[in-house]
Amino acid sequence: MRILSAIVFLLISGSVFAQRGGGGVKWTKDGKGYYALEEGSIVRYDLPAFQKTTVVQAADFKSMAVQGYSFSEDGKTVLIYTNSKKVWRANTRGDYWVLDVASHSLKQLGKGRPASSLMFAKLSPDGTKAAYVSEHNVYVEDLASGAISPLTTDGTFRMINGTFDWAYEEEFGCRDGFRWSPDSKRIAYWQLDANKIRNFLMIDNTDSLYPFTIPVEYPKAGEDPSPTKVGVVDIATAKTVWMQVPGDSRQHYIPRMEWADNSTEVILEQLNRKQNEAKIFICNAGTGAATEIYKENDNAWIDVKGRWSDGIDGWDWLNGGKEFLWVSEKDGWRHIYRMSRDGKKETLLTKGNYDMIRSSAVDEKGGYVYFTASPDNATQAYLYRVPLDGKGTLQLVSPAGQKGTHNYSVSPGAQFATHNFSNHLFESVSEWVSLPKHTSIKVNPAMGGGGRGPRYPVTMFQVTTDDNVTLDGWMVLPKDFDSTKKYPVLFMVYTEPASATVKDVAGGAGTRLYAGDIAADGYIQISLDGRGTPSPKGAAWRKSIYRKIGIINIRDQAMAARKIMQWKYVDTSRIAVHGWSGGGSTTLNLLFQYPEIYKTGIAIAPVANQLLYDNIYQERYMGLPQENREDFVNGSPLAHAKNLRGNLLIVHGTGDDNVHYQGTEMLINELVKNDRKFQIMVYPNRTHAISEGEGTSLHLSHLFTSYLREHCPGGGR
Repeated sequence: MRILSAIVFLLISGSVFAQRGGGGVKWTKDGKGYYALEEGSIVRYDLPAFQKTTVVQAADFKSMAVQGYSFSEDGKTVLIYTNSKKVWRANTRGDYWVLDVASHSLKQLGKGRPASSLMFAKLSPDGTKAAYVSEHNVYVEDLASGAISPLTTDGTFRMINGTFDWAYEEEFGCRDGFRWSPDSKRIAYWQLDANKIRNFLMIDNTDSLYPFTIPVEYPKAGEDPSPTKVGVVDIATAKTVWMQVPGDSRQHYIPRMEWADNSTEVILEQLNRKQNEAKIFICNAGTGAATEIYKENDNAWIDVKGRWSDGIDGWDWLNGGKEFLWVSEKDGWRHIYRMSRDGKKETLLTKGNYDMIRSSAVDEKGGYVYFTASPDNATQAYLYRVPLDGKGTLQLVSPAGQKGTHNYSVSPGAQFATHNFSNHLFESVSEWVSLPKHTSIKVNPAMGGGGRGPRYPVTMFQVTTDDNVTLDGWMVLPKDFDSTKKYPVLFMVYTEPASATVKDVAGGAGTRLYAGDIAADGYIQISLDGRGTPSPKGAAWRKSIYRKIGIINIRDQAMAARKIMQWKYVDTSRIAVHGWSGGGSTTLNLLFQYPEIYKTGIAIAPVANQLLYDNIYQERYMGLPQENREDFVNGSPLAHAKNLRGNLLIVHGTGDDNVHYQGTEMLINELVKNDRKFQIMVYPNRTHAISEGEGTSLHLSHLFTSYLREHCPGGGR
């Protein structure tokens, strides 16, 4: 998962306390209201009247900086998260406190454990205990006595209980690795053995007199993943029963696991190493016996839940646990199915040639499932619903007149929702609505009724290449545009399966790295989404890139650029391109493979050699290097570097644990060997975001701007 998709994931998933079906809104259990932190207090708003009740006074927190909170099932206890620290991407370890709402008493969990070492603390369903992970072991704590009991004792730096290694977190979105049983008597948890994952050593040259290395367990493409298994531990005895999932644990993944709507069985999804075969198992929590209830295969890959849901946790059960919802692309479109518990009966709910984009909520009482889709325009998104019995038709819930992108946080039971709408014209609405009629019950004044327009008009357009591929795009023309003159074009690219860049949304177009007014400086700005990007255009569109990253996505961009170069106001001698992460790789490949088109490129944190990236991402989309190594090589910028003719600036952080600086050093050697001229900016110890350190973001922006102006000057000629 590269930088664009990682940012999107964090935006949609909210904090570790975000509730299922609600995104970042903390809905009440019954879905009739929500909680909020206001002036240090926790308040509840009951809908639709927005009647406000203070649930916890600020004084009860003893001046504590509350970074997250959750309530017990009965609402009498509040679990508070504070003093958080980052683990790779998110602040998922910290300190936890328990507040008794009635008595106002405040107690810290995990006394005696290292500061800020607790992860994913959760109150038991019966409200008597809390469980958490600390230093890769799972603990349970009795709230009345304060007694702490380890449920696992074999946790080490590389033996990981209750959470995940680097690759699982980065590519599957897996962080919280344990689940309470509904009866509070057992906990199901993941265990990953990363002992055989080789260290990637990042070197720190600046923070001490002598350099030191920072090890990261990082399985590169072709390397076996961490063996993974699921155990169920009994709270009373601390005895674990391992689920007997068949197969070599080094050659499969378990990206999903939950209790199977009871306290005796666990349900999990297993993906094979290539991620093109998915199986569902229901496991006996007492014996570990695993029964396969469903299997699905794909010629390319099978996506995990994080691609189409607000979080990977939770299983959508129906009919008292007799059925559940499943999402599949097996008929060529991403559709929702209603599946019997034994997997023998399935009913297609979302019928038609369109993709479900994201699930929103299930209203079992009313008999509907809500989700976003956009059957007619892949750059937009609308809320729809279909009947759960599979007999009805697709129903649009979003206002038909609001053309653009709609985002929702829907309450449990789908009674209410937050609604944010915008489009490239900067028409916008932010409001609370009641469903299913989508009646506005409160407009947020910051955006409500429409916002100010963009500084410069944005045009949404399509271009069809000589390969008969139609790409969606956005464009911003220069200030005081004169069609009789010729202007430079700056393409912003990503092009890989992790993210799309063309969305009909306010603020979605532009060049954020540019220090100044790029339109006033006379540049045409364009971005295009070709095949392989995760647009709702069907599985064939998305999966055509299988084993062809660095080839098919690059050709689509170049062929579209050739069409654009035919526009009379485009200066073909001033064509520039830039991108970050996967977009940096695309920038390199465009300059190297199509040097006659692209004259200037700025590649930030690029993957120069696909064999260096992590196994989960790269093998999902490219296969196994042991079987088709030539695809990895041919799609890598490294293989084409000798063709560079234009101007190239490479930017990378040496502390990038995601896309390692190692690849850029290999690229430097290849460019030097072939006497190709280029420039490079290295930021010591900066991560993939290149944002750490005083002045870094401003420096990068100025560097980007000055290089572009020097090598691809703006203005009409």
